[in-house]
Amino acid sequence: MARVAVLGAGSWGTSFAKVLADAGREVRLWARRTEVAEAINTGHHNPGYLPGVELPPGLRATHDAAEALDGADAVVLAVPSQSLRANLAGWRDLVPDGVTLVSLAKGVELGTLNRMTEVIADVTGVGDERLAVVSGPNLAAEIAHEQPTATVIACTDHDRAVALQTACATGYFRAYTNTDVVGAELGGAGKNVIALAVGVAAGMGLGDNSRASLITRGLAEMSRLGVALGASPMTFAGLAGLGDLVATCSSPLSRNRTFGEHLGRGAGLAEAEQANHGQVAEGVKSCLSICELADRHGVELPIADAVRRMCHEGMSAPALAKELISRAPRPE
Repeated sequence: MARVAVLGAGSWGTSFAKVLADAGREVRLWARRTEVAEAINTGHHNPGYLPGVELPPGLRATHDAAEALDGADAVVLAVPSQSLRANLAGWRDLVPDGVTLVSLAKGVELGTLNRMTEVIADVTGVGDERLAVVSGPNLAAEIAHEQPTATVIACTDHDRAVALQTACATGYFRAYTNTDVVGAELGGAGKNVIALAVGVAAGMGLGDNSRASLITRGLAEMSRLGVALGASPMTFAGLAGLGDLVATCSSPLSRNRTFGEHLGRGAGLAEAEQANHGQVAEGVKSCLSICELADRHGVELPIADAVRRMCHEGMSAPALAKELISRAPRPE
């Protein structure tokens, strides 16, 4: 994988493109806005998403998707989950034959309830063996500043996962392989919803006991749903499950955590979005599709459902906390 196209120049797409360039790959980063591509090429910075981070010369940006994809050995998709289908439909005919398609997006598509690799397969017709997922405790700003972290590359084709593992190996970014794509994707989607709940608790002034309880029971919810859909429970004990969950629930760099904090202080969705620099947290939408997916498979997700009702049915933060703590006693 000598040449890699990364489609999406937000904070995570740019950070992962930097990892690949630091690992010696030739990287072409597609940016939706021309001025972002120009800033990366002329100043080696992406000030709107990663201020203060110097990008390597081997990372070149373009506003032309065809230019980014030309000659690529792998294609990394780094656009938001709910816009992946529309974007990919425009890129489908430009994707080189036989390449590996890698998803960085974390979510479940509204309406179809598809995981991101299912969206990619549906749009492109590519077989599962060519689809991979990167998921783990990967806060973009920390990685861009080369703080050590680990991640999971999940692909049903183990050899392809190993090739990707090699392609992104640096002194600060360590990848492990896994063949459980379902578990890796559901871990990445579910943690955003639980992080909203943890943020709500923090915004209400609740302490470490409350937050730890939500993280632990949230992990149980994620595992139940994953197993019902065919995932391995062990995946949720690893980097794509517990690791990602802890990072997202604990860090002020997490949009979902900070968005939840605003809700916990009494802000509405519009106010929380404004306070979050105009960005809606992924979990606000994912809670709808994840809860619907759970209903379809008969899986109970009390925390995710409470987040859904708070975000979309006007449930208050105190009511959310009271409902969760007052549920009928049961074995762990």
